[in-house]
Amino acid sequence: MKNINLALFEWKQIRRVWDEKHEKWYFSVVDVVWALSESKDPRNYWKVLKNRLISEWSETVTKCNQLKLLASDWKMRLTDVADTENMFRIIQSIPSPNAEPFKLWLAKVWYERIEESEDPELAINRALNNYLAKWYSEDWINQRLKSIEVRKQLTNEWKKTWVLGNEYAILTDDITKAWAWISTREYKDYKWLKKENLRDNMTNLEIVLNMLAEATTTEISKTENPNWLQESRKVAKRWWNVAWQARKNIEKETWKKVISKNNNLGLKSWEKKKLK
Repeated sequence: MKNINLALFEWKQIRRVWDEKHEKWYFSVVDVVWALSESKDPRNYWKVLKNRLISEWSETVTKCNQLKLLASDWKMRLTDVADTENMFRIIQSIPSPNAEPFKLWLAKVWYERIEESEDPELAINRALNNYLAKWYSEDWINQRLKSIEVRKQLTNEWKKTWVLGNEYAILTDDITKAWAWISTREYKDYKWLKKENLRDNMTNLEIVLNMLAEATTTEISKTENPNWLQESRKVAKRWWNVAWQARKNIEKETWKKVISKNNNLGLKSWEKKKLK
């Protein structure tokens, strides 16, 4: 745990801490309760709310952790914290006008996900509009949407080889190391990313090489039909020479490193267009 800092909600400070291992923000429950309920005694408010949730057999309270955060007396003290998903559940239990925008947003997201499950094209269109709203170029968006398709084909292939969901990260790391020569976490650190999606912060060239890696791994897997994680890891590492040669040739011809520090965090529209 590190990177303890503050978030602001309507000028009210919310203490939070970043968990690098799980790549999650944890927020102070008392601070969020204070911001939304405007209670003069947010600790007591949370105590009463917590007891009510327990009596209702809610799992929300059991999913809260305790971490040391800086208190008003400038000492690190244990306080209840929750990740983003669990915090939204707590917010739903707070009868406050300030909580309504969060509740409406949650309802909207839930409805959109139901729509997308019935018509996947809606999800694609929504992603397209989201990227356009963030000032990504159309060329980059086309590459990114194609990379999503390639990634989906790879994960579908992994499912057939009995790879479990939590093992996808291991295989993804193997593929990243093959062409980028650094782990996924190191790659994100290089671009100054935390929770943000790595692919959303890649250049066109980085996306193309990553697609080549995943598409090649998919085809090798279809040919060799590996079983379980270890055999799939061998497949993921098999295309190492192809990846290295492709990257080496590109860097030789362009005299530029393929791996870029560029990301899309906090950039103004003109800055983003300049990077494309």
